Amino acid sequence: MDRATSAVAGERDALTDVAGLRVGHAQRIGGGWLTGTTVVLSPEGGAVAAVDVRGGGPGTRETDVLDPRNLVERVDAVLLSGGSAFGLDAASGVMAWLEERGRGFRIGPEPWQVVPIVPGAVLFDLGRGGDWRARPDAALGRAAVEAAAATGPGAAVAQGSVGAGTGAVAGGYKGGIGTASAVLPSGATVAALAAVNAAGSPVDPATGALHGEPGRVPAAATHAEAARRLDRAMAATATRAAGERPPLNTTLAVVATDAALSVAQARKLAGTAHDGLARAVRPAHLMTDGDTVFALATGERPGSGGGSPIEVALAFNGLLAAGADVLARAVVKGLLAAEGVETPGGVFPSYRELYGDR
Repeated sequence: MDRATSAVAGERDALTDVAGLRVGHAQRIGGGWLTGTTVVLSPEGGAVAAVDVRGGGPGTRETDVLDPRNLVERVDAVLLSGGSAFGLDAASGVMAWLEERGRGFRIGPEPWQVVPIVPGAVLFDLGRGGDWRARPDAALGRAAVEAAAATGPGAAVAQGSVGAGTGAVAGGYKGGIGTASAVLPSGATVAALAAVNAAGSPVDPATGALHGEPGRVPAAATHAEAARRLDRAMAATATRAAGERPPLNTTLAVVATDAALSVAQARKLAGTAHDGLARAVRPAHLMTDGDTVFALATGERPGSGGGSPIEVALAFNGLLAAGADVLARAVVKGLLAAEGVETPGGVFPSYRELYGDR
Protein backbone atom coordinates (compact mmCIF):
# COMPACT_ATOMS: atom_id res chain seq x y z
CA MET A 1 0.00 0.00 0.00
CA ASP A 2 1.31 3.42 -0.96
CA ARG A 3 0.63 5.82 1.91
CA ALA A 4 0.68 8.99 -0.21
CA THR A 5 -1.78 7.83 -2.85
CA SER A 6 -3.65 4.87 -1.24
CA ALA A 7 -2.45 2.90 -4.25
CA VAL A 8 -1.44 -0.74 -4.46
CA ALA A 9 1.27 -2.26 -6.63
CA GLY A 10 0.21 -3.60 -10.01
CA GLU A 11 0.23 -7.28 -10.89
CA ARG A 12 3.86 -7.27 -12.04
CA ASP A 13 4.92 -4.16 -10.09
CA ALA A 14 6.47 -3.11 -13.39
CA LEU A 15 6.14 -0.67 -16.27
CA THR A 16 4.30 -3.34 -18.25
CA ASP A 17 1.37 -3.05 -15.85
CA VAL A 18 0.47 -0.11 -18.11
CA ALA A 19 -1.35 -2.07 -20.80
CA GLY A 20 0.25 -1.88 -24.24
CA LEU A 21 3.78 -1.06 -23.16
CA ARG A 22 6.56 -3.58 -23.74
CA VAL A 23 10.15 -3.50 -22.50
CA GLY A 24 13.19 -5.10 -24.12
CA HIS A 25 16.85 -5.21 -23.10
CA ALA A 26 20.04 -5.98 -24.99
CA GLN A 27 23.54 -5.94 -23.54
CA ARG A 28 27.12 -6.95 -24.15
CA ILE A 29 29.28 -8.17 -21.28
CA GLY A 30 32.90 -9.35 -21.27
CA GLY A 31 35.86 -8.79 -23.57
CA GLY A 32 35.94 -5.11 -22.61
CA TRP A 33 32.16 -4.70 -22.81
CA LEU A 34 29.84 -3.70 -19.97
CA THR A 35 27.00 -1.75 -21.51
CA GLY A 36 23.55 -2.12 -22.97
CA THR A 37 20.32 -0.64 -24.23
CA THR A 38 16.70 -0.70 -23.09
CA VAL A 39 13.70 0.07 -25.29
CA VAL A 40 10.17 0.87 -24.13
CA LEU A 41 7.92 0.03 -27.08
CA SER A 42 4.61 1.90 -27.35
CA PRO A 43 1.42 0.22 -28.57
CA GLU A 44 0.49 0.55 -32.25
CA GLY A 45 -0.34 4.19 -32.91
CA GLY A 46 2.09 5.40 -30.28
CA ALA A 47 1.66 7.00 -26.86
CA VAL A 48 1.37 10.65 -25.84
CA ALA A 49 4.80 11.65 -24.59
CA ALA A 50 6.76 14.37 -22.86
CA VAL A 51 10.15 14.78 -21.20
CA ASP A 52 11.76 16.70 -18.36
CA VAL A 53 15.56 17.03 -18.26
CA ARG A 54 17.03 18.14 -14.92
CA GLY A 55 20.67 17.02 -15.07
CA GLY A 56 23.45 19.38 -16.10
CA GLY A 57 25.09 16.99 -18.57
CA PRO A 58 22.33 15.34 -20.62
CA GLY A 59 22.78 13.24 -23.73
CA THR A 60 19.46 13.15 -25.57
CA ARG A 61 17.78 12.90 -28.98
CA GLU A 62 14.34 13.97 -30.22
CA THR A 63 13.49 15.72 -26.95
CA ASP A 64 12.62 19.06 -28.58
CA VAL A 65 9.90 17.33 -30.57
CA LEU A 66 8.16 16.56 -27.26
CA ASP A 67 7.68 20.23 -26.41
CA PRO A 68 3.89 20.81 -26.04
CA ARG A 69 4.16 23.70 -28.51
CA ASN A 70 5.36 21.43 -31.31
CA LEU A 71 3.66 19.18 -33.87
CA VAL A 72 4.29 15.62 -32.73
CA GLU A 73 2.34 14.34 -29.73
CA ARG A 74 2.96 10.59 -29.84
CA VAL A 75 6.09 8.45 -29.84
CA ASP A 76 6.62 4.93 -31.08
CA ALA A 77 9.34 3.96 -28.62
CA VAL A 78 11.71 5.40 -26.03
CA LEU A 79 15.39 4.49 -25.97
CA LEU A 80 17.51 4.36 -22.81
CA SER A 81 21.12 3.46 -23.47
CA GLY A 82 24.62 3.29 -22.15
CA GLY A 83 27.56 4.63 -24.11
CA SER A 84 27.23 8.34 -23.34
CA ALA A 85 26.60 10.38 -26.51
CA PHE A 86 27.97 7.53 -28.64
CA GLY A 87 25.09 5.35 -27.45
CA LEU A 88 22.53 7.53 -29.21
CA ASP A 89 23.45 5.56 -32.32
CA ALA A 90 21.35 2.70 -30.92
CA ALA A 91 18.19 4.65 -31.76
CA SER A 92 18.80 4.21 -35.50
CA GLY A 93 18.38 0.45 -35.07
CA VAL A 94 15.05 1.01 -33.31
CA MET A 95 13.91 3.38 -36.06
CA ALA A 96 14.81 0.91 -38.79
CA TRP A 97 12.80 -1.86 -37.11
CA LEU A 98 9.76 0.42 -36.76
CA GLU A 99 10.04 1.72 -40.33
CA GLU A 100 10.02 -1.83 -41.70
CA ARG A 101 6.64 -2.28 -40.02
CA GLY A 102 5.16 1.01 -41.17
CA ARG A 103 5.10 2.41 -37.64
CA GLY A 104 5.77 6.10 -37.18
CA PHE A 105 4.57 9.63 -37.91
CA ARG A 106 2.77 9.32 -41.25
CA ILE A 107 4.11 11.62 -43.98
CA GLY A 108 2.44 10.20 -47.10
CA PRO A 109 -0.22 7.71 -48.25
CA GLU A 110 2.11 4.74 -48.75
CA PRO A 111 2.68 2.34 -45.84
CA TRP A 112 6.42 3.01 -45.82
CA GLN A 113 6.07 6.79 -45.76
CA VAL A 114 6.55 7.16 -42.04
CA VAL A 115 9.12 8.67 -39.71
CA PRO A 116 9.35 6.66 -36.48
CA ILE A 117 9.53 8.92 -33.43
CA VAL A 118 12.07 7.50 -31.00
CA PRO A 119 13.24 9.97 -28.35
CA GLY A 120 16.07 8.74 -26.21
CA ALA A 121 18.66 9.50 -23.60
CA VAL A 122 21.99 8.00 -22.63
CA LEU A 123 23.96 7.43 -19.46
CA PHE A 124 27.71 7.43 -18.94
CA ASP A 125 29.30 3.99 -18.63
CA LEU A 126 32.31 4.39 -20.94
CA GLY A 127 35.29 2.23 -20.02
CA ARG A 128 33.60 0.38 -17.18
CA GLY A 129 34.09 -2.93 -18.97
CA GLY A 130 37.69 -2.04 -19.77
CA ASP A 131 37.33 -0.89 -23.40
CA TRP A 132 36.43 2.78 -23.89
CA ARG A 133 35.20 2.06 -27.43
CA ALA A 134 32.82 -0.74 -26.41
CA ARG A 135 29.48 1.06 -26.59
CA PRO A 136 25.95 0.45 -27.93
CA ASP A 137 25.30 0.77 -31.65
CA ALA A 138 22.38 0.39 -34.07
CA ALA A 139 22.57 -3.41 -33.87
CA LEU A 140 22.16 -3.36 -30.11
CA GLY A 141 19.23 -0.96 -30.38
CA ARG A 142 17.56 -3.27 -32.87
CA ALA A 143 18.14 -6.24 -30.58
CA ALA A 144 16.47 -4.38 -27.71
CA VAL A 145 13.35 -3.42 -29.67
CA GLU A 146 13.09 -6.96 -31.05
CA ALA A 147 13.29 -8.26 -27.48
CA ALA A 148 10.49 -5.87 -26.49
CA ALA A 149 8.30 -6.93 -29.41
CA ALA A 150 8.82 -10.60 -28.55
CA THR A 151 7.27 -10.21 -25.09
CA GLY A 152 3.61 -10.81 -24.38
CA PRO A 153 1.16 -8.32 -22.88
CA GLY A 154 1.98 -7.54 -19.26
CA ALA A 155 5.22 -9.52 -19.35
CA ALA A 156 7.65 -9.41 -16.45
CA VAL A 157 10.51 -6.94 -16.85
CA ALA A 158 14.07 -8.09 -16.18
CA GLN A 159 15.77 -5.90 -13.57
CA GLY A 160 19.28 -5.28 -12.33
CA SER A 161 22.37 -5.48 -14.53
CA VAL A 162 20.56 -5.67 -17.86
CA GLY A 163 19.94 -3.31 -20.77
CA ALA A 164 20.85 0.30 -20.04
CA GLY A 165 21.66 -0.77 -16.47
CA THR A 166 24.41 -3.18 -17.49
CA GLY A 167 27.27 -0.74 -16.88
CA ALA A 168 25.43 1.53 -14.45
CA VAL A 169 27.05 2.64 -11.18
CA ALA A 170 25.52 4.83 -8.46
CA GLY A 171 27.67 6.32 -5.73
CA GLY A 172 30.20 3.51 -6.17
CA TYR A 173 27.55 0.79 -5.93
CA LYS A 174 26.54 -1.27 -8.96
CA GLY A 175 23.43 0.31 -10.42
CA GLY A 176 20.88 -1.20 -12.72
CA ILE A 177 17.36 -1.30 -14.09
CA GLY A 178 14.45 -1.12 -11.67
CA THR A 179 10.72 -0.89 -12.23
CA ALA A 180 7.59 -0.41 -10.12
CA SER A 181 3.88 0.32 -10.53
CA ALA A 182 0.84 1.51 -8.61
CA VAL A 183 -2.89 1.17 -9.22
CA LEU A 184 -4.82 4.18 -7.94
CA PRO A 185 -8.27 4.06 -6.34
CA SER A 186 -9.62 5.43 -9.63
CA GLY A 187 -8.33 2.31 -11.37
CA ALA A 188 -5.63 4.18 -13.27
CA THR A 189 -2.16 2.62 -13.35
CA VAL A 190 1.06 4.60 -12.98
CA ALA A 191 4.43 2.91 -13.40
CA ALA A 192 8.11 3.71 -13.79
CA LEU A 193 11.28 2.17 -15.13
CA ALA A 194 14.68 3.59 -14.13
CA ALA A 195 18.27 3.02 -15.20
CA VAL A 196 20.10 3.98 -12.00
CA ASN A 197 23.51 5.49 -12.71
CA ALA A 198 24.07 8.47 -10.41
CA ALA A 199 26.89 10.74 -9.32
CA GLY A 200 25.07 11.02 -6.01
CA SER A 201 24.45 8.03 -3.78
CA PRO A 202 21.33 5.94 -3.23
CA VAL A 203 22.72 5.04 0.21
CA ASP A 204 22.80 7.13 3.38
CA PRO A 205 26.51 7.28 4.25
CA ALA A 206 25.72 7.60 7.97
CA THR A 207 23.60 4.46 8.26
CA GLY A 208 23.82 2.38 5.08
CA ALA A 209 20.05 2.62 4.58
CA LEU A 210 18.77 3.19 1.08
CA HIS A 211 17.47 6.75 0.79
CA GLY A 212 14.36 5.34 -0.88
CA GLU A 213 13.79 3.01 2.12
CA PRO A 214 14.88 5.11 5.11
CA GLY A 215 13.12 2.84 7.61
CA ARG A 216 15.30 -0.19 6.81
CA VAL A 217 18.57 0.53 8.61
CA PRO A 218 21.35 -2.09 8.60
CA ALA A 219 23.13 -3.03 11.79
CA ALA A 220 25.96 -0.64 12.67
CA ALA A 221 28.64 -3.33 12.36
CA THR A 222 27.30 -4.41 8.96
CA HIS A 223 27.36 -0.82 7.76
CA ALA A 224 30.91 -0.21 9.01
CA GLU A 225 32.26 -3.26 7.18
CA ALA A 226 30.28 -2.44 4.02
CA ALA A 227 31.67 1.10 4.01
CA ARG A 228 35.24 -0.25 4.27
CA ARG A 229 34.66 -2.66 1.39
CA LEU A 230 33.11 0.06 -0.76
CA ASP A 231 36.09 2.35 -0.13
CA ARG A 232 38.46 -0.43 -1.21
CA ALA A 233 36.45 -1.08 -4.36
CA MET A 234 36.41 2.60 -5.30
CA ALA A 235 40.17 2.86 -4.70
CA ALA A 236 40.75 -0.19 -6.93
CA THR A 237 38.57 1.33 -9.64
CA ALA A 238 40.53 4.59 -9.48
CA THR A 239 43.79 2.65 -9.87
CA ARG A 240 42.52 0.68 -12.87
CA ALA A 241 41.31 3.90 -14.47
CA ALA A 242 44.85 5.31 -14.17
CA GLY A 243 43.66 8.10 -11.91
CA GLU A 244 40.24 8.86 -10.47
CA ARG A 245 37.69 9.84 -13.10
CA PRO A 246 35.08 12.50 -12.45
CA PRO A 247 31.71 10.93 -11.54
CA LEU A 248 30.04 11.26 -14.94
CA ASN A 249 26.75 9.45 -14.64
CA THR A 250 22.99 10.08 -15.34
CA THR A 251 19.85 8.36 -14.14
CA LEU A 252 17.26 7.77 -16.86
CA ALA A 253 13.60 6.94 -16.37
CA VAL A 254 10.28 6.40 -18.08
CA VAL A 255 7.11 7.05 -16.08
CA ALA A 256 3.88 5.93 -17.72
CA THR A 257 0.15 5.76 -17.16
CA ASP A 258 -2.89 4.28 -18.89
CA ALA A 259 -4.82 7.51 -18.20
CA ALA A 260 -5.56 9.89 -21.05
CA LEU A 261 -3.26 12.91 -20.72
CA SER A 262 -2.48 15.91 -22.87
CA VAL A 263 1.16 16.54 -23.78
CA ALA A 264 1.23 19.36 -21.20
CA GLN A 265 -0.09 17.02 -18.51
CA ALA A 266 2.45 14.37 -19.49
CA ARG A 267 5.20 16.93 -19.11
CA LYS A 268 3.97 17.77 -15.63
CA LEU A 269 4.03 14.06 -14.80
CA ALA A 270 7.65 13.80 -15.99
CA GLY A 271 8.59 16.82 -13.90
CA THR A 272 7.01 15.70 -10.63
CA ALA A 273 8.43 12.19 -11.11
CA HIS A 274 11.86 13.79 -10.67
CA ASP A 275 10.85 14.32 -7.03
CA GLY A 276 10.95 10.56 -6.60
CA LEU A 277 14.45 10.45 -8.04
CA ALA A 278 15.56 13.18 -5.63
CA ARG A 279 14.18 11.17 -2.70
CA ALA A 280 16.06 8.03 -3.69
CA VAL A 281 19.40 9.51 -4.85
CA ARG A 282 21.19 12.32 -3.01
CA PRO A 283 22.23 14.64 -4.40
CA ALA A 284 20.47 14.40 -7.76
CA HIS A 285 20.44 16.63 -10.86
CA LEU A 286 24.11 17.59 -10.63
CA MET A 287 26.20 19.12 -13.40
CA THR A 288 27.81 15.72 -14.03
CA ASP A 289 24.44 13.96 -14.22
CA GLY A 290 22.10 14.10 -17.19
CA ASP A 291 19.01 13.04 -15.27
CA THR A 292 16.13 12.69 -17.72
CA VAL A 293 12.56 11.46 -17.23
CA PHE A 294 10.21 10.63 -20.11
CA ALA A 295 6.46 10.37 -19.56
CA LEU A 296 4.10 8.20 -21.61
CA ALA A 297 0.30 8.12 -21.57
CA THR A 298 -1.47 5.37 -23.48
CA GLY A 299 -4.97 6.81 -22.94
CA GLU A 300 -6.65 3.47 -22.25
CA ARG A 301 -8.55 5.02 -19.34
CA PRO A 302 -10.27 8.41 -19.05
CA GLY A 303 -8.14 11.24 -17.73
CA SER A 304 -9.12 13.79 -15.10
CA GLY A 305 -11.25 15.84 -17.48
CA GLY A 306 -14.59 15.87 -15.61
CA GLY A 307 -15.79 18.29 -12.93
CA SER A 308 -14.70 21.75 -11.89
CA PRO A 309 -11.11 22.95 -12.40
CA ILE A 310 -10.27 22.23 -8.77
CA GLU A 311 -11.77 18.73 -8.98
CA VAL A 312 -9.75 18.05 -12.12
CA ALA A 313 -6.58 19.30 -10.41
CA LEU A 314 -7.15 17.19 -7.32
CA ALA A 315 -7.69 14.07 -9.42
CA PHE A 316 -4.54 14.78 -11.41
CA ASN A 317 -2.62 15.36 -8.16
CA GLY A 318 -3.07 11.71 -7.23
CA LEU A 319 -1.52 10.60 -10.49
CA LEU A 320 1.40 13.03 -10.08
CA ALA A 321 2.09 11.85 -6.53
CA ALA A 322 2.03 8.23 -7.67
CA GLY A 323 4.55 9.00 -10.43
CA ALA A 324 7.08 10.24 -7.90
CA ASP A 325 6.40 7.29 -5.60
CA VAL A 326 6.87 4.61 -8.25
CA LEU A 327 10.06 6.21 -9.55
CA ALA A 328 11.56 6.23 -6.05
CA ARG A 329 10.64 2.55 -5.67
CA ALA A 330 12.05 1.74 -9.10
CA VAL A 331 15.41 3.20 -8.05
CA VAL A 332 15.43 1.04 -4.91
CA LYS A 333 14.50 -2.08 -6.85
CA GLY A 334 17.21 -1.40 -9.43
CA LEU A 335 19.85 -1.20 -6.70
CA LEU A 336 18.63 -4.35 -4.98
CA ALA A 337 18.48 -6.33 -8.23
CA ALA A 338 21.94 -5.32 -9.46
CA GLU A 339 24.78 -7.85 -9.43
CA GLY A 340 28.28 -6.75 -8.49
CA VAL A 341 30.94 -7.03 -11.16
CA GLU A 342 34.73 -6.73 -11.46
CA THR A 343 36.26 -5.85 -14.83
CA PRO A 344 39.52 -4.38 -16.15
CA GLY A 345 37.69 -1.05 -15.83
CA GLY A 346 36.86 -1.28 -12.15
CA VAL A 347 35.33 -3.00 -9.14
CA PHE A 348 31.62 -2.31 -8.71
CA PRO A 349 30.06 -4.12 -5.74
CA SER A 350 26.30 -4.42 -5.39
CA TYR A 351 24.36 -3.21 -2.37
CA ARG A 352 23.27 -6.79 -1.58
CA GLU A 353 26.85 -7.98 -1.83
CA LEU A 354 27.90 -5.47 0.83
CA TYR A 355 24.85 -5.50 3.09
CA GLY A 356 23.41 -8.96 2.48
CA ASP A 357 20.02 -10.13 1.22
CA ARG A 358 16.94 -8.76 2.91
